Amino acid sequence: MGNKINAFTDDAMGTMDATALAEAIATKKVSLQEVTEAAIARAERVNPALSAIVLKTYNDAKNIERLNKNGAFYGVPTFVKDNDFMKGYPTQKGSDAFVSKISKSNSKYVDQFYSTGVNCLGKTTIPEFGFICSTENEKLYVTRNPWDTDHTTGGSSSGSGALVASGVVPIATANDGAGSTRIPAACCGLVGLKSTRKRVFYMQGTETLPVNIVYQGVLTRTVRDTALFYAEAEKYYHNKKLPKIGHVKEPLKKRLKIAFFENVPEGKQGHMDADTYRVQLENAKLLEALGHQVEMIKIPLDIEDITLHYLTYYGFLSYMTINFGRIAHGSKVNKAMVQDPFTKGIAGVFAGRKSKLISSIRTLTKAAKQTEDEIYQKYDVIMTAVMTKTTPPIGYFSPLLSFDEIVWRGADLATYLPLFNISGAPAISLPLGVSTDGKFPIGVQFVAPFGQDKLLLELALEMEQANPWKFIYNQ
Repeated sequence: MGNKINAFTDDAMGTMDATALAEAIATKKVSLQEVTEAAIARAERVNPALSAIVLKTYNDAKNIERLNKNGAFYGVPTFVKDNDFMKGYPTQKGSDAFVSKISKSNSKYVDQFYSTGVNCLGKTTIPEFGFICSTENEKLYVTRNPWDTDHTTGGSSSGSGALVASGVVPIATANDGAGSTRIPAACCGLVGLKSTRKRVFYMQGTETLPVNIVYQGVLTRTVRDTALFYAEAEKYYHNKKLPKIGHVKEPLKKRLKIAFFENVPEGKQGHMDADTYRVQLENAKLLEALGHQVEMIKIPLDIEDITLHYLTYYGFLSYMTINFGRIAHGSKVNKAMVQDPFTKGIAGVFAGRKSKLISSIRTLTKAAKQTEDEIYQKYDVIMTAVMTKTTPPIGYFSPLLSFDEIVWRGADLATYLPLFNISGAPAISLPLGVSTDGKFPIGVQFVAPFGQDKLLLELALEMEQANPWKFIYNQ
């Protein structure tokens, strides 16, 4: 039986979210130095049990002169996921199969993140190169869920999820190539928005991909923190081809028509366990009680066929990561030292299907467009589960398992996520349910048409108000 890890205590941070903490600093109710020391103390206290931190930059964090004093999150402690570049530090990407060079500058996204005024304390754990949805590399670290340390935080934004949920920091960076923001949000009881494609800066090195499926973002405990982050990020950079989000402060007023994906028969990919399906039904009923129109529909595509095409493209990314390390990481990868069977296995899938890459990309983009065009002719928003199962135990994605077993488990768990990485539509994970035994949060995903991030945030505020979730400190 695992332990629940709670970093919250009666210090300068208390139980405040990022918005409240920034206000407390601005009004001098607490000092920035006190907050920084409190966050470091929390990190040092709980990280031995969570294994969520891969790099500590505490000395830099104490140099407050480097922070953006005009940012809305001025002084709020945070961490950056270790597949993003931070000036003066390595970016090891969850692997010891190469030696990272020291970054000469921040990535564009890290600069955008820092523009909000946050104070970075270090970098967080990820699975090897970020391809699988759990960090379970016994050789390096196994990142554990603060709700129960026998279970995963999800991935690939594993360490960020653990630190935000446990209360070490109220916000941390995440990114999402097949659910890597939304899955940890669901596992850890957090808010995770995969914004519209090109809403914020890309992850460095992904700009030239045929279809960029990797989205930068953050994990937070409250919707208002996520909303404030995007309002601030938009001040730093706004893609003029997208409608502005602005600062979303009020719940949705408009009533929506919402398409709710039905369960898939047992034995098929996408079958939800009883707890997960119950939570989806409960929230569909809540939406109806709030005045929205909810209709259950069949999943309008062949999940198994789409999964094969997605693995081909995902495998292309892994193949390039392993075989062209000098381009991807600035250092050659020792292929013999790559540990994760999923990372190696999907690279092998691509190697055997190289001639199919272009057709797989075409199939994926066509399926995503047709699916969304068909649905959005009739509905405003899509609702699905985030994961098809409640939070898996450590070992569910063990590197000791065969590739075939891991790839089936990953595709089954994340059935409802990759389609929206392909389409570019915004999708948000909200912890709107809890398992029957009360141990774990369960996530619900809402997806809006391309560019309609504001609509999602407004709906998220309404759902948070109507069905408020609990945190580790009051559970």
